[in-house]
Amino acid sequence: MSETTAETASGTPQQSTAPGQAAQGAIKVVLPGLLMAMLLAMLDNVIVGTAMPRIVGDLGGVDHLSWVVTAYVLGTTVSTPIWGKLGDLYGRKTVFMTSIALFLLGSVLCGMAQSMPELIGFRAFQGLGAGGLMVGAMSVIGDLVPPRDRGKYQGQFAAVMAVAMVGGPLVGGFITDHANWRWAFFVNLPLGGAALILLALRLHLPKRRTEHRIDWLGALLLSVGVTALVLITTWGGNQYAWGSAEIRGLAVVAVLTLGLFVLVERRHPEPILPLGIFANRNFTLVAFVGFLVGFALFGAVTFLPLYQQIVQGASATNSGLLLLPMMGGLLLTSLVVGRLITSTGRYRIFPIIGGVVMVAAMLLLSRLDAHSSKLESGAFMAVLGLGMGFLMQTSMLIAQNSVELKDLGVASSTATFARSIGGAFGVSVFGAIFNNRLHTLLGERLGTAAADQMASGGGGARIDPTTLSHLPAQVRTAVIDAIAGATSSVFLWSTVAAVFIPLLAIFIREVALRGSAPEPSSEPTLAAVPEL
Repeated sequence: MSETTAETASGTPQQSTAPGQAAQGAIKVVLPGLLMAMLLAMLDNVIVGTAMPRIVGDLGGVDHLSWVVTAYVLGTTVSTPIWGKLGDLYGRKTVFMTSIALFLLGSVLCGMAQSMPELIGFRAFQGLGAGGLMVGAMSVIGDLVPPRDRGKYQGQFAAVMAVAMVGGPLVGGFITDHANWRWAFFVNLPLGGAALILLALRLHLPKRRTEHRIDWLGALLLSVGVTALVLITTWGGNQYAWGSAEIRGLAVVAVLTLGLFVLVERRHPEPILPLGIFANRNFTLVAFVGFLVGFALFGAVTFLPLYQQIVQGASATNSGLLLLPMMGGLLLTSLVVGRLITSTGRYRIFPIIGGVVMVAAMLLLSRLDAHSSKLESGAFMAVLGLGMGFLMQTSMLIAQNSVELKDLGVASSTATFARSIGGAFGVSVFGAIFNNRLHTLLGERLGTAAADQMASGGGGARIDPTTLSHLPAQVRTAVIDAIAGATSSVFLWSTVAAVFIPLLAIFIREVALRGSAPEPSSEPTLAAVPEL
């Protein structure tokens, strides 16, 4: 950064001779707005997840349940690196606020959807805006706070995640039980509006002048390639045979577009995804860890609300309360890990521990069946929360510390991209596993014809608590057993992905975190990370 002065959040010029002090003042002023934006990003999926059984009951199509999540995650995935690069080129504040506005527009459209295909399309649009929320907030924090000091704020980030993951299902459940599921989307408007106003008035970042050349071709190729891969994992062996012309055609499209994407990124002066950052060993490892966390976690947890409401008989509101053990474990470990990283500067051991705990949690959750008590499932989810607390913020910290500050935005977006694309593949793969297992188990109990009608009937299947209560006892029992069995299969398969998390984390090197204390140079916070 070439400037010798920067504006604080109040707009007062501040000499760069005390970057740590200025950053602390700035982050205190804008932190509420950043936390609200992060809350907005995290809140949406968990609110919608709780409302999904009711949405399926209203719009139909239980076989399309995973697509409501997949479309959102896919939109987030393909847009995340674009938002990160736009923030590096045009300024983080303007780009960040644009992503919030786009997300809010998508929320309105989702709330107005009249059919499942409409909802899926609007969720993809909403995801385009959501891709800039988390990466924008993390990039702004990266501008204001050096890596060594970010542990001080990790507990607050974890608190926001806990509030979203617990408050989201509670809000979604309350809305579903006492209002209409459409308000699960409209509820984003007041929170997003407050974040926009606060950031517009209080966020002032150092101005940078950059030659702007957006890699639109690379963005297009990446979007097409990722979409083709997700469609393969969703349709293969389910809607189309693996050897069908449709799947082979999608495979060809994926290979060609992603191959061209690599060529374009190598030659473009401002690539949307600079391949050079993958030369850093720690960054590459933590990107793969993030992918696996997204794949195993988000792919599996998507089906928990359905299990809780259909199998365990919880109301939509109570299904949110049943997530409290998971969030308690997440908050506890995040607070402890954040303080330990700040005090010691060491972080390598935490992803390893988190990966091991996550494997244990997935194995425990795979034991859930139609007779599992809420206490038992709550204990298993608490273990999962403990593992998540070791992984979520630590992986982002390692990614940001692995690059120079000029690449901070694209590093943040790439790390988020890796987790998002893992979630997209996880939801689609586990959605296919869930649907196939559900169909098989229903066929064993009710016959193939009844299974076809229940799982993917032409009129759109409507398996929700209200419909379930009106079914004959034999059919109701079969449905409950089938959903429990399908959910157990999803967690069992997610264990396979989770095993690779600690195996990769072992190879992460302990590289000193950039600290807030001035270094003997004119721009202390821009010191390059040591070459690995």
